[in-house]
Amino acid sequence: MPGPLFTFAAYLGTVVGPPPNGWVGGVICVLAIFLPSFLLLIGALPFWDTLRRRPGVQSALRGINAAVVGLLLAALYTPVWTSAILGPADFAIGVLAFLLLALWTVPPWVVVIFGAAAATVTANFAT
Repeated sequence: MPGPLFTFAAYLGTVVGPPPNGWVGGVICVLAIFLPSFLLLIGALPFWDTLRRRPGVQSALRGINAAVVGLLLAALYTPVWTSAILGPADFAIGVLAFLLLALWTVPPWVVVIFGAAAATVTANFAT
């Protein structure tokens, strides 16, 4: 499953009280979550090359990209930064983890293990 909302939809479809529930309800809910985006993709795909050449659409896409970057930064700051970066050591771990991912293309699972180990070590030194 590609994300928590899709997984949650499948879960709700499975445990919902009135029938159809169980695996049939889970499948129905997953299809209901995926279907609108697939229909939009199928509907727009034949016209995509023509649309993306128009200056107005290009401007709109640049604006959408900028808005997405802003939303991702806001989502990074509010739950992640404010609850995880509590001091200089946490900041250093975060920067090093980012550099491991971005510059040295270390596999994400290695970076997660590194981050957990580094946070444990710094927490032990703080106490």
